[in-house]
Amino acid sequence: MDVDLLPKVKIELAVKDEATDDLLETISAAARTGKPGDGRIFVIPVARSVRVRTGEEVM
Repeated sequence: MDVDLLPKVKIELAVKDEATDDLLETISAAARTGKPGDGRIFVIPVARSVRVRTGEEVM
C-alpha cells in the first residue's frame, strides 16, 4: 500500500471583525489549488484574550 500524504500547515489568526472578509479572500486565493486537501477556514468569535506574561486581559 502506497500512501502519499501532503504536508499540512495550521495558521491561527485573531483579527478585527472589519478585516475578516478581506483576510478570508486573501488566504483563499493564495491557498487554493483546486485539488482535494486545500483546507478549510473557520471563523469563530474570540470572547476574551489574556496576555500570559502580564495577565492583561482584553475583551
